Amino acid sequence: MFENRVFRRIFGPKRDEVTGEWRKLHNEELNDLYSSPNILYVIKSRRMRWAGHVAHMGTGQAYTGFWWGNLPFTPGRSRRKWEDYIKRDLHEVECGDMDWIELAEDRDRWRAVINAVMNIRVP
Repeated sequence: MFENRVFRRIFGPKRDEVTGEWRKLHNEELNDLYSSPNILYVIKSRRMRWAGHVAHMGTGQAYTGFWWGNLPFTPGRSRRKWEDYIKRDLHEVECGDMDWIELAEDRDRWRAVINAVMNIRVP
């Protein structure tokens, strides 16, 4: 990724303690040095926060058509709805079998799910 290349340039190489040779920093070492949250986790958590707001609005609002998929037909492949992304994110934190709208009604539990999404560790 571009971001890691920039960080490698900023922090420079690291001398291996065993062999004494210079090597590039691994991704985990870069994350430890920079200690910034991964942008993918931030995007997922903010999408989940927005989903909580939309769940509280309900389907009666005029501007929620894009969310619930009530838009007129457009030719081409069927587009993914935001709801599909929310279900995928919930599945990653092992809450995939729950109804996310009911889960969002309980603000404390929904906040815990958002925090869990923020702390996902991808192998």
